[in-house]
Amino acid sequence: MEVIGRRPHAIRMCLCITLLLLATVAQSFYLPGVAPLDLLKGDLLKVKVNKLTSTKTQLPYSYYSLPYCKPKEIVDSAENLGEVLRGDRIENSPYVFKMREPQMCNIVCHAVLSAKDAKEFKEKIDDAYRVNMILDNLPLVVPYKRPDTDSLIYQHGFDVGFKAQYAGSSEERYFIHNHLSFTVKYHKDEEMDAARIVGFEVRPFSVKHDHDGKWNDNTRLTTCDPHAKRTVTSSESPQEVKDKAEIIFTYDVDFQESEVKWASRWDTYLYMPDDQIHWFSIVNSLMIVLFLSGMVAMIMLRTLYRDISKYNQLETQEEAQEETGWKLVHGDVFRPPTNSNLLCVYVGTGVQFFGMILVTMIFAALGFLSPSNRGGLMTAMLLLWVFMGLFAGYASARLYKMFKGTEWKKITLQTAFIFPGVLFAIFFVLNALIWGEKSSGAVPFGTMFALVLLWFGISVPLVFVGSYVGFKKPAIEHPVKTNKIPRQIPEQAWYMNPIFSILIGGILPFGAVFIELFFILTSIWLHQFYYIFGFLFLVLLILIVTCAEITVVLCYFQLCSEDYLWWWRSYLTAGSSALYLFLYAAFYFFTRLNITKPVSGVLYFGYMLIGSYAFFVLTGTIGFYACFWFTRLIYSSVKID
Repeated sequence: MEVIGRRPHAIRMCLCITLLLLATVAQSFYLPGVAPLDLLKGDLLKVKVNKLTSTKTQLPYSYYSLPYCKPKEIVDSAENLGEVLRGDRIENSPYVFKMREPQMCNIVCHAVLSAKDAKEFKEKIDDAYRVNMILDNLPLVVPYKRPDTDSLIYQHGFDVGFKAQYAGSSEERYFIHNHLSFTVKYHKDEEMDAARIVGFEVRPFSVKHDHDGKWNDNTRLTTCDPHAKRTVTSSESPQEVKDKAEIIFTYDVDFQESEVKWASRWDTYLYMPDDQIHWFSIVNSLMIVLFLSGMVAMIMLRTLYRDISKYNQLETQEEAQEETGWKLVHGDVFRPPTNSNLLCVYVGTGVQFFGMILVTMIFAALGFLSPSNRGGLMTAMLLLWVFMGLFAGYASARLYKMFKGTEWKKITLQTAFIFPGVLFAIFFVLNALIWGEKSSGAVPFGTMFALVLLWFGISVPLVFVGSYVGFKKPAIEHPVKTNKIPRQIPEQAWYMNPIFSILIGGILPFGAVFIELFFILTSIWLHQFYYIFGFLFLVLLILIVTCAEITVVLCYFQLCSEDYLWWWRSYLTAGSSALYLFLYAAFYFFTRLNITKPVSGVLYFGYMLIGSYAFFVLTGTIGFYACFWFTRLIYSSVKID
């Protein structure tokens, strides 16, 4: 007996030890698949080049699309699905140096520009393109001092060049950044000689290099010389971009010891300069929404409690007939709506999308999808979307069976193809436009085939499995019976007009997210890192609560005015917030972005249309399920004669 009595205690001890071990393991690594690299003095450091990016065109290009210095053989790095979809093209470069061995004025290559080369450089300078490089998985940054404070801000990548005028001339000329002064920051291990890279910075210069005699491999420069300890300064004559211009690409490397530890090296990149506004806005939004939620909940509880008590106290048939309000439509409230099949499809798709967002948010908040894991967020979202097809099929089949549907295979196919099909069609058109611009952002045929394979090979079969399981379950029983003859809906007040109430319903959910939306749009279109997933998760919870409550309130008012057509209205009420999201995206486009190319504008609105459509499905489904739960609750709480 004594041994048996101790077993639960032993099990508890085992569980505690297991949890402690898991916690220790969780703290002991930075990110799955990203391990620190210990480097000794003299170890080779190979800089990789990534795409050229511009906030003006939003069209990325491969680094070697410009006539920069090339290594003997260009080798593409292995990329995940997310990186390919983002337009990343990571390749090796001729920039190679040794750990903790500073170098001065290293010559990379000598080039004479043709008219075509000069034209390409000028176009990229006009469109404000930046060069992105990577060292030990850290992106290259250019440090700038903030004008208002002494703190540093970091620009990702350096500009290809700049436009300026010579003194006394009004003609604008183009200059290229051909000298790079790299600074590699490292954190040294006190016990060992090894060090880890914690920062990768650059100061770009435009220098018209001079040399004596004809150019050959042994030519020494007079503008910068490691033997004479002469370095490049900003006072040098800049290198102009023009036909037959002789350009010599050079670089310096300096190594600085840093107090920053390897695990904290990304903090510099993830720093948000306007963090105070960000936090204040989030808290402000949270307080307003919580206050409104409390008000709504209080009104609902008081009104419903009074109504249900009053209805349950009625004794005679005459009194019941004299009553008006939501109880009168009990015989019609669960009547299947028009286009019920489509509603089932959209609710199923919404469940799929909700599952994907929720799991992604949890993983991101736990730090698994950090920006240092390049392309990880997009890859995770795609795979989760595919596997959540199981829940999409289940939800749509359950609802379809409740509506007395019999052709479950038809509804399954619609669930598997309608939403992804629309998205794929828009994506395909946008991708064709990017192909036309010869941008590296165009998804290659192989990746497109992989996406189709994920859709048809995994998602569709899982939707079928979910539907099969859902349809085998007994149908959901309504708390009240539906009359055979539909009741006539009385004339409604102007404020209960479907379009008006649907549009009003979308304002509050949009209000809950629009501040965070600003930061998300900035990270996507202005190429900044977004890493406040904890707060984003909080905003998602606020959005769920807000969508549910506003839909329930408007649904209650609708039923009180004896209008029982609530199925689609509940979906569209919360879903209308997507319209405001798209309008806000248009406002952001005209006020914050400098996009001038028509193709770039089409890309922006195309991708924002996809985002708004997904947001419509997500919020609509939340609103629908809230209203569905609410109507079942109130009609099961009253005595129907």
